[in-house]
Amino acid sequence: MNKRMILRVLGIVMGVEAALLLFPFVVGLIYQESCTVYFAYTSIFCLALYLLSLKVPIKNKTIYAKEGLVIVSLAWVFMSLIGAIPLLLTNATPTYIDAFFEIVSGFTTTGSSVIADVESTARCATFWRCFSHWIGGMGVLVFILSIVKMQGNDHNMHIMRAESPGPMVGKLVPKIRQSASLLYIIYTFLTILLIALLCLAGMPLFDAMCNAFGTAGTGGFAILNQSIGQYNNVVYEVIITIFMFLFGVNFNFYFYILIWDKKALFASEEVKAYVGITLTFIILITLNLWPFYGNILTALRHSSFQVSSIITTTGFSSYDFNLWPQFSKTLLLVLMFIGACAGSTGGGVKVSRWVIMFKKFKNTIKKTLHDRSVNVVTFEGKAVSDEVISQIFVFFMAYISIFFLGLIIVSLDGFDFESTFSAVATCLGNVGPGLGIAGPLGNFASFSNLSKIILSLCMLLGRLEIFPLLITMLPQTYRRNTHL
Repeated sequence: MNKRMILRVLGIVMGVEAALLLFPFVVGLIYQESCTVYFAYTSIFCLALYLLSLKVPIKNKTIYAKEGLVIVSLAWVFMSLIGAIPLLLTNATPTYIDAFFEIVSGFTTTGSSVIADVESTARCATFWRCFSHWIGGMGVLVFILSIVKMQGNDHNMHIMRAESPGPMVGKLVPKIRQSASLLYIIYTFLTILLIALLCLAGMPLFDAMCNAFGTAGTGGFAILNQSIGQYNNVVYEVIITIFMFLFGVNFNFYFYILIWDKKALFASEEVKAYVGITLTFIILITLNLWPFYGNILTALRHSSFQVSSIITTTGFSSYDFNLWPQFSKTLLLVLMFIGACAGSTGGGVKVSRWVIMFKKFKNTIKKTLHDRSVNVVTFEGKAVSDEVISQIFVFFMAYISIFFLGLIIVSLDGFDFESTFSAVATCLGNVGPGLGIAGPLGNFASFSNLSKIILSLCMLLGRLEIFPLLITMLPQTYRRNTHL
């Protein structure tokens, strides 16, 4: 275990967070808020940690898989622990546990909130909450890899694999730094485009930036108490619906568009499945909501917005879907477990995993009927190895196990089953709103401190796809004879 290199990279993370905290500080200065000084204090604290890390002597700069997993996990935990401080000091949240829950929800792009009246929160704190979505959407370590030259191109891949969502992560171009930079260029371009379109549609700049951060990171922190629905503006909803869907697409797909690789574009089974699932659920919910609204266009408007919001795990709402028919609510709950594409900013199990598991299931049925047949699982024109398939099924079993463990603990609060079930599902899937008291117009403030800690852990496990954080918590990870 190269502990000194881990400390050095964590120090760099603190340096980056120090710089990022200056953005809400500037926002506070613009709006002349006295509490903005707390962002400056926290930034200075992060900077001090960064400078201390530079004094750690390093001889071996190599990062292996084990170090990569530990670095990513600890980076997200420490960023959250420190990022929560200004939310507490600015009185955005009443306790540190609430502040920690809120910022974990931000960085993991979950969007679940403990703040009942977000409109009364200081602008600097509101900006920090929403900006945390954008930071966590693509991943802070991917951002660092894009701007900092680190030792060993192949070794840096371990960091990118540990942080990037999905079963398979590869390089877009030969060098990791170039791949990371390209991802952030695409990410930033789409974010700026979204801000511009919202401003052209009439949304105030501050609102446009905060809502764009939530859309791009597929996070969903609202700056109005009734989320996007409070604007009651069809144009805003259409723009955000389209961009939520776009940010749920694997970013490799955009790279193939840039280089116009038609073969790779048409071979993208995951994007095809993602489009198919989205359209199917929009049609089903629209038909179910038609009698509810009495107008098919209104039903289509809210159905398309909410389906895009839930499948991409953004969590914005255009209407209180707690009031919808049970069939529509059940379909939204199913979408919480599906998630967006691998390699996107969305959460959930991921479409690619579901496609591969379905193909494996189908091949197993064929093998049972024709025991001498040879059936190879293929995905996007390539054979999927048994190792990858095994990893996917292990991930799924771990996901379900953690879900039910979290469900048992959170049920101690004594809330109704719908609220408890959806709260754990939405946090583990990084979705945001659930049903019942955790619905789109509700919040998580009434949950106990124990439940908030468990749900925060679920959010981190969901964003880091379980294994990096679990491996970091295992004692054997730090033994000399352990190899990963």
